[in-house]
Amino acid sequence: MSQKSIIGASALAGAVAMAISGASFVASTGDAAAATEKCYGIALAGKNDCAAGPGTTCAGTSTVDFQGNAWKSVDAGTCTTMSAEGDRMGSLEPLDRDLPA
Repeated sequence: MSQKSIIGASALAGAVAMAISGASFVASTGDAAAATEKCYGIALAGKNDCAAGPGTTCAGTSTVDFQGNAWKSVDAGTCTTMSAEGDRMGSLEPLDRDLPA
């Protein structure tokens, strides 16, 4: 084999390896995103993940602990089993409790 064809084969092998590893990275990133859910009513003041309704605009803007319309991203399937101070439970839907005045 000539040196030119060896370099070409090496470049092709490298490109294939990068394509495969890139595809697995995209797949694992998608799996990670799919493995979470929005959980309302469990975030501490200023620790919510993003907009959830009146009183919030985005991450870190909740003003009340366990604000019912502020959500936090949690592992899928865990939200409704989470409890917070005062017998509060996490919810997959916005709550009408603990809203800012």
